[in-house]
Amino acid sequence: MSRKIKIILPSLAVLVLLTAAIKPPTDRYFEILKNLDIFATLFKEVNTHYVDEINPTTLIKSGIDEMLETLDPYTNYIAADDIETYRMMTTGEYSGIGAVVERKNGISTVIMPYEGFAAYDAGLRGGDEIHAINGISLEGKSQEEVRFLMKGQSNSEITLTVKRFGQTKMFEVQVKREKIAVDSVPYAGMVTDDIGYVRLTSFTQNVGRSIGIKTLDLIEEGAQSIILDLRGNPGGLLHEAVNVSNVFVEKGRKIVTQKGKVRANDWTYNTLNDPVDPNIPVIVLTDNGSASASEIVSGLMQDYDRGVLIGRKTFGKGLVQIERPLSYDAVVKITTAKYYTPTGRCIQAIDYSNRNEDGSVGKIPDSLKTEFYTLNGRRVFDGGGIDPDVEVEKLEFAPITKSLLRSDHIFYYATEYYYQNEELNPTSPNDVRLSDSEYTGFVKWMSGRDFDYVTKVEQETKNLIEIAKQEKKYKQLKSYFDNLEKATKHNKDQDLITFKEEIIMLLEQEIAGRYFFERGIIESTFGKDPDVQAAITVLNDPQRYQSILNPN
Repeated sequence: MSRKIKIILPSLAVLVLLTAAIKPPTDRYFEILKNLDIFATLFKEVNTHYVDEINPTTLIKSGIDEMLETLDPYTNYIAADDIETYRMMTTGEYSGIGAVVERKNGISTVIMPYEGFAAYDAGLRGGDEIHAINGISLEGKSQEEVRFLMKGQSNSEITLTVKRFGQTKMFEVQVKREKIAVDSVPYAGMVTDDIGYVRLTSFTQNVGRSIGIKTLDLIEEGAQSIILDLRGNPGGLLHEAVNVSNVFVEKGRKIVTQKGKVRANDWTYNTLNDPVDPNIPVIVLTDNGSASASEIVSGLMQDYDRGVLIGRKTFGKGLVQIERPLSYDAVVKITTAKYYTPTGRCIQAIDYSNRNEDGSVGKIPDSLKTEFYTLNGRRVFDGGGIDPDVEVEKLEFAPITKSLLRSDHIFYYATEYYYQNEELNPTSPNDVRLSDSEYTGFVKWMSGRDFDYVTKVEQETKNLIEIAKQEKKYKQLKSYFDNLEKATKHNKDQDLITFKEEIIMLLEQEIAGRYFFERGIIESTFGKDPDVQAAITVLNDPQRYQSILNPN
């Protein structure tokens, strides 16, 4: 038995056998050896006798992925071929042209060039269609195949065949690949004369230093308070969460504690440096997309009553992963511990250790949540993400607005608007505003274009009809349902008018992105962003700000 294991899985088998030799044999070690042998012999039989040729790498990876998925979504196997993409996610660095490129209507399209990088310097702009790379047509190629053609050594040249709106002929653009460092702090600026705003999109390497520098710049610019936007931030490096926290919290403060099955994985992280400003009022914006490292920062700001959280409950990921090297340059990312905020809260929302009979998982029930107290005695809870101090209702778009986004009509209209109004030359994103007559032009532009949607009322009507059919009451209620369907059927032309305000907001945001790139997309929405406006309201009322943090 052991001979087969050595042939198929040598390193793992040897490790298990050595461990078994050191410790007394137990049922657990026998189970490990038995199942490894079953797996090896099973694969051998399938490889030999299956009707078609199989790809060993694909089959084994599928098995590994399915196995790890029974643990939690964050314990992952990263094959050598995927390491570069994985590293890019943690460092924000990769070798390429410096542009977001996606498939739209089957064509590789530039969504946004990063300012200061190769694609931008070469003149590529949002809406440009890339039809060939180094003479190789992209027609019918997948997004992954396009990415492969884009990749290459830094300083190597790539030739793109581009089609631009308003131009009948394609043209070639020479772009030199370079090392791209995607900025995890894409915007830092003033939202009012005395309130600074910083957006943090992920916790990549050295982002704590970047937040510190940009916060200091805003203070020198006149900021007397700061809005730190962590909405949609999925997390990243744990030590960078500590460094970001250190910008606002004194040296020597406990930031987070991690505890796992192996005691070597238990660790407490404290701030190591003097803060940029330990007293400046801070608002932290959160939502359901704020996870992991974002929740470490949000949790300590709440536990120490250092800042006010505004928005919506965070995601609830309180698990810590470490990397372990594998054979052939592969890596496994393993959940080894849970993390706890300074008050002792674990904000993990989903209990992966206790699954239902069907394998599904559920959230930790309210009855099992524990009460904790912040430095000023405010009640907070564990086990389900972090609740904001001031909750703001999520901005929900109407079905027609979502359909316009999905069908890319807003994207394409912004491209046309930009090239048909190049003479506008706005000085800031706030200057990009659509007039009533321009919106009427957009409504006409939409005439005859293909898009559709189903409203919630329409969906509920369909559900009601299905229930009536199941209960064999549809025939006697048919006339009622016919009238109901007629009364609830959406009207595209009317909805374009009814939901004009939110559609205009998205049009202005996309158009501002054509003129001012990422800065334009972020800055153009400040005046209509309910979370940002709520933050400004609280910061402009120092008494309310203090009463939230110290209600006693």
